[in-house]
Amino acid sequence: MDLVKQTTEINTTDTYVQELTTLNLGPTHPATHGIFQNILQMNGERIVSGVPTIGYIHRAFEKIAERRPFYQITPLTDRMNYCSSPINNMGWWMTVEKLLGVTVPKRAEYIRVIVMELARIADHLVCNSILGVDTGAFSGFLYVFQEREKIYEIYEEICGARLTTNMGRIGGMERDLSPLAIEKIKKFLKEFPAVMTEFETMFNRNRIFVDRVEGVGPITAERALNYGFTGPNLRAAGVDYDVRVMNPYSSYQDFEFDIPVGTKGDTYDRFMVRNEEIWQSLRIIQQAIDNLPEGPYHADAPEFFLPPKQEVYRNMEALIYHFKIVMGEIDAPVGEVYHSVEGGNGELGFYLVSDGGRTPYRLHFRRPCFIYYQAYPEMVVGTQLSDAIVILSSMNVIAGELDA
Repeated sequence: MDLVKQTTEINTTDTYVQELTTLNLGPTHPATHGIFQNILQMNGERIVSGVPTIGYIHRAFEKIAERRPFYQITPLTDRMNYCSSPINNMGWWMTVEKLLGVTVPKRAEYIRVIVMELARIADHLVCNSILGVDTGAFSGFLYVFQEREKIYEIYEEICGARLTTNMGRIGGMERDLSPLAIEKIKKFLKEFPAVMTEFETMFNRNRIFVDRVEGVGPITAERALNYGFTGPNLRAAGVDYDVRVMNPYSSYQDFEFDIPVGTKGDTYDRFMVRNEEIWQSLRIIQQAIDNLPEGPYHADAPEFFLPPKQEVYRNMEALIYHFKIVMGEIDAPVGEVYHSVEGGNGELGFYLVSDGGRTPYRLHFRRPCFIYYQAYPEMVVGTQLSDAIVILSSMNVIAGELDA
């Protein structure tokens, strides 16, 4: 944090002098978890006001996407919340499928659920372990990041990528789950609970950690709804809204799981809600693996789903479809759709308008971070500077979603 200036203000009674200090929290401070800035007015150690500033990344994903064929938009979604990029991928494909009227096979939907819940676990591990780092507890971060690495190894087996996965295709998945991928998932389900239990033991009742986060940065359910909160931040405030339950997609109605809900909406509740959601994600993945349906892993939609490479080499029809899909020469129907999924940090939505061309006419990403970050100045007023760090960390603000 750089000292920018000091201003002196004298109150109307002239009985005392109040010195306010302007501090930059970001855009290059490591605790901001990304390239964005908060200009804080400080009265000693207390925050009087804050002004958030975004736009340091300058990516313009939505406008770039309006000039790209539908297939080429997936890598752009990877780079919003890059801590759980497969959820972004699946949300995008479901939006396109809604526009095209493509019905996804049950097996593909279950595979998507497995991938999305693994991504949710990875996302929450990043948020909660780094919250520990921001309060001075580094060991938990190192411990669970070993498990996050195992999730990335599962990604690699499924699609060949780790962070920006470009996973899934219109109508299902690019490939089926391999026996090795299933083996890795089952091994993770067996070994991870012991690690998660130990992580919770390190933090949930740790006196130092609890003193740092309990009662810090609370927000009421009413204020959270007014700001448009979704995801763990809203549920921590006491509202049991989850897109997977309220508007089920990808066969989520087939699974049994609970929605963790907090009461105070403070940093501690946000931490605890994410911890419990990890356990619920494990429940969902276990059910999906145990009941994985037989059948195809993609829809019968040759005009949108790339044919197998061996077919392209020996079948003229497959070669034609391959060429038209890769070159983006298949027009989408005219329509206007919105589809949302439960992202790692809230409701991730895609508003798509098609004029019948090969690219979207208009496209808007509903990024949950962009919406709830607006409440940050209100949540930090009256707190100390050290509290502003843990509040920001517990909200799981991802800079990639602020400037899309």
